[in-house]
Amino acid sequence: MRANTWSGRNKVEVRDVPDPRILNRRDAIVRITSTAICGSDLHLVDGYIPTMQDGDVMGHEFMGEVVEVGAGVDPGRLRVGDRVVVPFPIACGACGACAAELYSCCENSNPNAGIAEKMFGHPVAGIFGYSHLTGGFAGGQAEYARVPFADVGPIKIESDLTDEQVLFLSDILPTGYMGAEMCDIRSSDVVAVWGAGPVGQFAMDSARLLGAAKVIAIDKEPYRLELAERAGHLPVNFEEVDVRSRLLELTGGRGPDKCIDAVGLEATHGSAHVAAYDRVKQAVRSETERPHALRQAILSCRSGGVVSVIGVYGGLLDKFPAGAWMNRSLTLRTGQCHVQRYMEPLLRRIENGELDPTRIITHTLPLEEADRGFELFKNKQDNCEKVVLKP
Repeated sequence: MRANTWSGRNKVEVRDVPDPRILNRRDAIVRITSTAICGSDLHLVDGYIPTMQDGDVMGHEFMGEVVEVGAGVDPGRLRVGDRVVVPFPIACGACGACAAELYSCCENSNPNAGIAEKMFGHPVAGIFGYSHLTGGFAGGQAEYARVPFADVGPIKIESDLTDEQVLFLSDILPTGYMGAEMCDIRSSDVVAVWGAGPVGQFAMDSARLLGAAKVIAIDKEPYRLELAERAGHLPVNFEEVDVRSRLLELTGGRGPDKCIDAVGLEATHGSAHVAAYDRVKQAVRSETERPHALRQAILSCRSGGVVSVIGVYGGLLDKFPAGAWMNRSLTLRTGQCHVQRYMEPLLRRIENGELDPTRIITHTLPLEEADRGFELFKNKQDNCEKVVLKP
């Protein structure tokens, strides 16, 4: 089959790879009808996530049709012919973490848990197409994919909703929603979201859906801020204004009640000397992250507020503002999204017209043009917000 593969730092290549096959009784094989490029994929391409190997199949946002199931898959849950969306974390459904609906912390789905434990201090779940650190599972930017624990993960789509309406249930819509949910939003809250990429856009939409009085979008790309503004959110360009000062102006000097970091480890900063500091630290291998958004969120949040972190971090960072966090009674919440927990309720919201995931799609390309899709998305060319690939 054809698949988009990691070919070294800053390079992907669509090539022929072996067809997936059933390896365990609870596996399924899915013929992929739609897949997408995620901001997290750029961390792999940019070289920030270790243990990638030449030929690894990329992608963790995908959906399609079940074409084969293992003997252990309950036919009452999944059958050949079912149309499904597959969540990015692989979860067994039986361990302590899964019992607590902490699916991205599954204790049984990552065969390379020892590697992850050395890096994070504890094992993490398997993830499709996301390095051998998370299991080395082939991803979904391909014609077919093997789905382990298929009776736990995929959600069946039994309505006539288009792929584009439901594809993002695989990752970015639940991730954005979880970021807002972790904020415990009240009707009087001002919510500030760092990052107006796809996850940030969905965090904004979710914050409004959960009742926020005002949602502020922070980014530097005019087209992303315009997209947020069209959806009813207030834009702030961090290259044009001092973010903290502007947020204080917009909140009567108190700061936002809730702050969401939807950026993660490759953040940029409007101040050249601040940006240079973290690049130097990275160059000498004393930190792996550029935590500009996280620092700013903590320093900007009102006392007693919540900082929700859904941007991906992978290693170590410097100058964490622990004093501001502790002394001002801030609550810090974070985690890879427990997607399986949110798929069903968010599907209902899409069906009811409360959410429109299609609003962020700017480019649809054939799988064979995946390298062009990565170029557009990474370099923010042609106002690229989200790329959907069609095998």
